[in-house]
Amino acid sequence: MAEDMAAIERMRMPFGKFGPQHFPPHGVPIFDLPAEYLAWFNQKGFPKGRLGELLKIVYQMKVDGSDLAFDPMRKRNGGRTMLRAERKREWTAPDAE
Repeated sequence: MAEDMAAIERMRMPFGKFGPQHFPPHGVPIFDLPAEYLAWFNQKGFPKGRLGELLKIVYQMKVDGSDLAFDPMRKRNGGRTMLRAERKREWTAPDAE
């Protein structure tokens, strides 16, 4: 299990919506992928090979509520990966008469 966790920490999504094309230079770490995205793979089929095995593990941990196990990885990685661009928040008060 320790070997799998180390591999999960190193692995980045190599393709798709969270791959390097949209999140340069290497893609999103697989432990930061949204559970809904992993659920889609669970329905349609995980990729073959080591990536698929690791995505299954991450998905199962997120479904089981063990997402906190990834917090030390996030801390070493500089925090949670921002998956959306930050929106500009601006509020102006109406002119008082």
